[in-house]
Amino acid sequence: MSKDTGKSTGKSATKATTSKDSSPPEKNPEATPDPAAEPVGFPMNLQRVREASGLLTAAAMRRLDEDLNWYRELPAEDRSYVGLVAQAGINAFTSWFTDPDRPPHGVSEIFAAAPTELTRSISLQHTLQLVRVVVDVVETHSDRIAAPGGERDLREAVLRYSREVAFSAAEVYARAAEWRGAWDARLEALVVDALVRGDGDDSLRSRISALGWSGRGNALVVVGLATEELDEIRTAEIRRVARRAAGDALVGIHGDRLVLVLGGEGDLVAAATSLLSRFGTGPVVIGTQVPSLTDAARSARSALAGLTAAPAWPQAPRPVMADDLLPERVLTGDYTARATLIAQAFTPLQDAGGAVLETLSAYLGTGRSLEAAARHLYVHPNTVRYRLRKVSEITGWDPLDARESFVLQVALALGQLGRG
Repeated sequence: MSKDTGKSTGKSATKATTSKDSSPPEKNPEATPDPAAEPVGFPMNLQRVREASGLLTAAAMRRLDEDLNWYRELPAEDRSYVGLVAQAGINAFTSWFTDPDRPPHGVSEIFAAAPTELTRSISLQHTLQLVRVVVDVVETHSDRIAAPGGERDLREAVLRYSREVAFSAAEVYARAAEWRGAWDARLEALVVDALVRGDGDDSLRSRISALGWSGRGNALVVVGLATEELDEIRTAEIRRVARRAAGDALVGIHGDRLVLVLGGEGDLVAAATSLLSRFGTGPVVIGTQVPSLTDAARSARSALAGLTAAPAWPQAPRPVMADDLLPERVLTGDYTARATLIAQAFTPLQDAGGAVLETLSAYLGTGRSLEAAARHLYVHPNTVRYRLRKVSEITGWDPLDARESFVLQVALALGQLGRG
């Protein structure tokens, strides 16, 4: 009997122990609550945030219109896209609030409703202002939205979310800037190559517009040898320096040559001269100044022709104007230079009459001697001097200057060949 009783007693004890261990522990009403036990997005706050998303979006749109001048100045279409972005930001916060342990939605997802071109209309600074307005609206309404006792949790969640989104915005714009920089560099190379080849169709105009060329003032092309160590980084540096020197600037590498296209309302020749150190050794030639970038192919042709002909004039200044190399360009077979010399020198002298052309021919043909030319023409040396002064007034080239008399001699020879 005692043995059975012992067994019964043991079983009872075991059951009692099991029953006691399986019962839930009693709560201590005075114990400090564990913050981790109640996540930021606890159900009551979450439900209230979801219900208030429309209110928050409307409040955010009002604040954008009241506080941000750049938003009011946007076109209607861009304003609507910004509104979608603001709404997406609030919806993304609500979605993240459901599970705050996962990373917040990035700006790339928030901007998914808007076209990628919007990043050209809205800068990173504007994006951060937009995020700040949305965050401020949610924080301002947190006391009305949050459940009693949950105000602090909601505000902390908003601050954490805004910080993460701001970092994400910086990354998005950094990637966009890198992509745009690479794309602009390729587009710029295509434009410069088209100018060098002499293309000037409608596609060139659209590409120029895409590069942000202002179109104010004249344009010219500068050509010289590129430095050996020229790479993408140094090319970007040249581009920055060139754009500081002139209102507009494009940079291209054409074989071993560095090609700069400058534009603006200022002194473009002075701007080109300030960029000499960016070229390698050898001559640097400034092309003909033209009214606009679409005419810059003409400037490019003259500059490239001048660079080819420059070695024929060892004493040429650096930089040298392409039009100062007209005789040397004629020697290389440049038809444009030939036509220019005839049009600007020979034809005006021929039309002037008064033995001006005859006097110039006599002066050049007698070894550039006033006395010898006077004897040849049976006139006084002062008459020869007077007529040569007329040559300078008509053509812009002075026969008494050694270099300019050479230009006139080539022009005279070309004109005589044309007569024959």
